[in-house]
Amino acid sequence: MNKKILAAAAILAAACAGAYFIYSRRTKKSDKITVNMKSQATSVPGQGVGSAYLEQVRLIKEDLGDKYEVTENAHIMADITHYHTINPTYFLLRPIACARGRSVGYVHMLPETVETSLNLPKIAKKLFYWYMIRFYDSMDYLVTVNPYFIGRLEHYGIPRERVTYIPNYVSSDKFHPLPYDKKMELRDKYGIPRDAFVAVCAGQLQVRKGFFDFLEIAKRRPDMVFAWAGDFSFGAITDGYKEIQKVKEDPPANLKLLGMIPRDDMNEIYNIGDVMFLPSFEELFPMTILEAMCANVPILLRDLEIYNDILFDFYYRETSVDGFINELVKLRDDPDHYNAGVEASKRGNKFYSKEHVVKMWDDFYTMVYDSMK
Repeated sequence: MNKKILAAAAILAAACAGAYFIYSRRTKKSDKITVNMKSQATSVPGQGVGSAYLEQVRLIKEDLGDKYEVTENAHIMADITHYHTINPTYFLLRPIACARGRSVGYVHMLPETVETSLNLPKIAKKLFYWYMIRFYDSMDYLVTVNPYFIGRLEHYGIPRERVTYIPNYVSSDKFHPLPYDKKMELRDKYGIPRDAFVAVCAGQLQVRKGFFDFLEIAKRRPDMVFAWAGDFSFGAITDGYKEIQKVKEDPPANLKLLGMIPRDDMNEIYNIGDVMFLPSFEELFPMTILEAMCANVPILLRDLEIYNDILFDFYYRETSVDGFINELVKLRDDPDHYNAGVEASKRGNKFYSKEHVVKMWDDFYTMVYDSMK
């Protein structure tokens, strides 16, 4: 038994030594601050985490490239190693990867936001939640896209001084309003009547996203069209998988389940809609809202406390199926109310401008780098 333990320890030591050798061999090639982005978010399509990762990396590379040298998933000892996902390999190798620098963790989820997303055994959930908080606590600094989560992280024992709020950002180059004629052509492409009032939703097919409220409203308003872009990102372990799968097999005529749409085509989805309607019960800061704001369509969401400090008066809010229906009817039948929603969406898009978010990232990375001195 002792020999087996010694052998395992020797293997582990050799692996650590090898990892250290690989990392330590990579040195800085310029005077820029090096930032190594670590993420596997894009390995599962249809996730907002993946979209947020792509946008943030592009933002730093394009607008702060003169100051920061950005790499992705490289085996280097960077000044700043920025973890966008909580993969176990990242956790194990963090002490080596960050031996000469600082670690930053992106908080995209907490146990309470995962609870109703995945259908896992209790013991598996408990272990996963423990690991999630342990991963966050191992970071030198954390970033969250919603200030509400600073208090929640403090509840888990992580001091708020280690947490910084920086909102998500979406490029207006990829997401923007399209001409009326193009919108009508896109409705033809997706099998949606040109003269219909269309409510679009984008997100994973799961109970937490409010899918069954979306379904119920579609059933009660056959005079409107409801289109959902997204699918089961996590397959059969998705909460509500069997029930939603039955709906997919025989949906109401006015419910268009578009499936997984490539991100490069998502601007089309927002533009075929008259309103972006997300009845989700739990969110952090959905990228889909920012994307829809770029397309200048009104936003209708469930009235959640978590939106108060990030969406202000940029959207319409309701709390029930009846409330959602009344609001959708008003948006369809009252031009002044509809135009007010468009203007609110435009204000939201302007508020989360590139210049504002770029400065926040520059200030944050500078602070992290200066903490090494």
